[in-house]
Amino acid sequence: MNNTDSTHGADSTTEALVEVVLPGKVEPEGLEVRHGSVPVAGPGQVVVRMEATGVSFAEQQMRRGKYYDQPPFPFVPGYDLVGTVQSTGAGVEPGLVGTRVAALVKVGGWASHVLVDAADVVPVPEGIGAAEAETVVVNGITAWQMLHRKARVRAGQTILVHGANGGVGTVLVQLAHAAGVHVIGTASPRHHDALREQGVEPIDYRTPDLAARVRELSPRGVDAVFDHVGGPSVVRSWHLLAPGGTLVSYGSASTRDDEGSKQLPVLKILGRVWTWNALPNGRHAYFFNVWAGRALSKNKFRAQLSADLTQVFAALERGEVNARIAAQLPLARVSDAVRLAESGTVAGKVVLVPCRAVPSPLPHLVRKAPP
Repeated sequence: MNNTDSTHGADSTTEALVEVVLPGKVEPEGLEVRHGSVPVAGPGQVVVRMEATGVSFAEQQMRRGKYYDQPPFPFVPGYDLVGTVQSTGAGVEPGLVGTRVAALVKVGGWASHVLVDAADVVPVPEGIGAAEAETVVVNGITAWQMLHRKARVRAGQTILVHGANGGVGTVLVQLAHAAGVHVIGTASPRHHDALREQGVEPIDYRTPDLAARVRELSPRGVDAVFDHVGGPSVVRSWHLLAPGGTLVSYGSASTRDDEGSKQLPVLKILGRVWTWNALPNGRHAYFFNVWAGRALSKNKFRAQLSADLTQVFAALERGEVNARIAAQLPLARVSDAVRLAESGTVAGKVVLVPCRAVPSPLPHLVRKAPP
């Protein structure tokens, strides 16, 4: 497909689009890799040549048909991406071509070329690689906004992070540490040494009386809890708050494999949040959705996202946040990438790269050659 006269940038006629399609509720092996024509930027749009995208919990839920507001099947998943602007549409500054950018897109990122509104891209600082930047796009935005826009953490406070070794949890821990906040983190025991090295007080998430263990470490309660587990966990988290504390719920991982309505677990959490906020005890509760507010004020949403992601990239540049890459795999091996991300055996983010890129090894999924 040729660029039209209203677009600027590299000619796409020598390239082909490679994308991953989620056809329905399928196992990872059911994901389909398709080829087609590179899209053309329309007015206000850019075409981004993807350099890195990732496998997040959102995509894991989408393949089960369990993500709260996912589009109808079939569609191309991919919550975020990092890449280089290849072409621009009418009304977009042509000088943007060649710029490395990041974008939060919710769906569509698992493709070699992605159409994005120009107003939604955020420049990636020089010196930060595409895969490194990818690890802190959706995870970094989520962590930053929960810490600083919802919980409004302050130096000297104590927080509890569930899943402190996970994608969002890892960034949460590091950003909290940079802010002078003491962190208690739940994780499986194999991650405890790594968490201690980061100054985290680790607790086995399977501890029968987890609440009592938290109270031992913080007798007055904690100033904030970040809970992605949902279900009974979110109730326990609320009762662990100190006076004036804040609960931020941002998922329902405990219901990942449950059958039934994908909206019901979230609606239950929202009901509890509304009830708790009506209580006259000074505590606060939120259900965090990174997309909240976009429908009401797209310009404000974009301004906050750009400002917050810029802050996260700055923290990455300063070394306050480390890019945790579990593996890099090409789009063609997306089923292996999803299996790995869902295995619970790795720390960091599983990153998808263009098929032309060289993947990192995946020892426990690669079959060994016979002797």
